[in-house]
Amino acid sequence: MLVADTYLGHRDDKSVAEAVEAGDSVTVVLSDTERQRSRVRTETTTGQDLGIVVARDLADGDVLETEDGTLVVVELAAIEALVLDFADSEVSPTAALELGHAVGNKHWNLAVRGQEALFPVTNSKERMEATVADLLPADVPTRYEHAPPTTFDDDGVDHTHGDGTGHGVSGHSHDGTSHGHDHGVRSIDGGDQ
Repeated sequence: MLVADTYLGHRDDKSVAEAVEAGDSVTVVLSDTERQRSRVRTETTTGQDLGIVVARDLADGDVLETEDGTLVVVELAAIEALVLDFADSEVSPTAALELGHAVGNKHWNLAVRGQEALFPVTNSKERMEATVADLLPADVPTRYEHAPPTTFDDDGVDHTHGDGTGHGVSGHSHDGTSHGHDHGVRSIDGGDQ
């Protein structure tokens, strides 16, 4: 079994791209869960057994190296997201607050792209749709699309290599106990939300 335990960088970096072109490389497709683990046993796209041992979240395009010099290019499997498109809507502040409160209480991760809100599908689509149905103005269309899992990262690191960063941390109380935590609000067009 190959073991990739050295992080070289991203394939957009010139020296890393040159190394990938010049050497033997394999590709591995990781799920959102796998990319966040420090140790993963998986297979390359050609079926070769591979262990990944790195102490970092991996992004699409990251390049690792095995003990024998084989380069491993990481690809991320897309995840499905519910998209609320507010572009042609005149949402009232009250409607926006009610919707924000409802999805905030569900602790859904959120990414904002222009005038769209994206939520990763982590529950059943029917439950997600039911949560927003009565709160969403009629002129806000919804759809599903596949998005890179890094769309919803909230650590302030730009894993999308140019698509923007940001995260939202809030302090509030549940049942009178005050605490602060991250609600996973991520702007993918350049600003904090």
